[in-house]
Amino acid sequence: MNVVNVGIIGTGNISDEYLKNLGDYPDVRVIAVADLDLDRAAAQAEKYGIPFSGSSEQLLGIPDVELVINLTIPAVHAEVAQSIVAAGKHIWGEKPLTLDRPSARALLDAAAHAGVLVGNAPDTILGEAIQNAHRLLLDGRIGQPETVLTLMQGPGPDAWHPRPQFLFARGAGPLFDIGPYYFSTLVQLLGPIESVEALGHRPRSERAVMSGPDAGSTFPVEVSTHVSVLTRFVSGVVGTSVYSFDSPVRRQSFEITGSAGTMEVPVSGFDGATRILPADGDGTEWETIAPPPPARGRGVGVLEMARAIRAGREPVASGELAYHVLDAMLAVEESIDERRPILVESRVRALSALSVDWDPRARSLE
Repeated sequence: MNVVNVGIIGTGNISDEYLKNLGDYPDVRVIAVADLDLDRAAAQAEKYGIPFSGSSEQLLGIPDVELVINLTIPAVHAEVAQSIVAAGKHIWGEKPLTLDRPSARALLDAAAHAGVLVGNAPDTILGEAIQNAHRLLLDGRIGQPETVLTLMQGPGPDAWHPRPQFLFARGAGPLFDIGPYYFSTLVQLLGPIESVEALGHRPRSERAVMSGPDAGSTFPVEVSTHVSVLTRFVSGVVGTSVYSFDSPVRRQSFEITGSAGTMEVPVSGFDGATRILPADGDGTEWETIAPPPPARGRGVGVLEMARAIRAGREPVASGELAYHVLDAMLAVEESIDERRPILVESRVRALSALSVDWDPRARSLE
């Protein structure tokens, strides 16, 4: 078995994280980048020593590219993903999978028909932090999970992103931009979601760009920028969540309470320790459990998928997982609009934790 050659379509801000980290993983090799802005693609290729840059059509015509990373904006995820599948390439997509159920299901069906795999961000669920928490949960450190509380709030990406407009358009906002990290982690740790009930709020119809060349310009807000969700899982666990771009206070929290204690899960990135508070203590004696090395970063999902391709199996961060997360988030939107609980019809298999010695920097495909 040899390394998996990778192409990237979309060379905006997030491509730097992928290109930097994938260069540290010997089982994958980025050999081509593409963008509508050919100059931007060329600049990224030169910066990271990538042999080819050009249009997406040119990239998809390169026989040696096996796996393509779709880093385009959410509004064109489905269209670009279908073109990748049509070219016979495996696809790793940024979140969300698509913007609606029909296009997402059509993508997964097309991939199955073509015999290619679909993987999807976020890959924070494969980071050492959440994997460490998952193993502790499976070991029964807090007993049987009963409830979960998640919170993400802050002033919003217009405070720092030079082109934040798309993050307030349909298919984004805190629910679709940040929600996938939390929903994917919820499903990773607690299993599939059965139903949701939600409220949404949009206090401003316009917001302003606050940094970069467009600073001071305004743009419309198309989505709820504060979302509150009640969640029921198939397992019987119930949850409360808030996702907000409307608070000057920056706060992130993810707590699972079980029959024997509470677990704080570090969901804000790839690293961080898990904290556990036993139910039989005095309520102050938290145990801090750091994850084992090595560290991981964005792009680790692409690596795990590359290894899955060579092993002939589904990736952990699979298209079916992304579909269930999308299904749940769309149900949240429907609950906001219809002012009632919404059943989540899709299901996804239980996810296993990675082995404690899973090493992204190991050379296993050469």
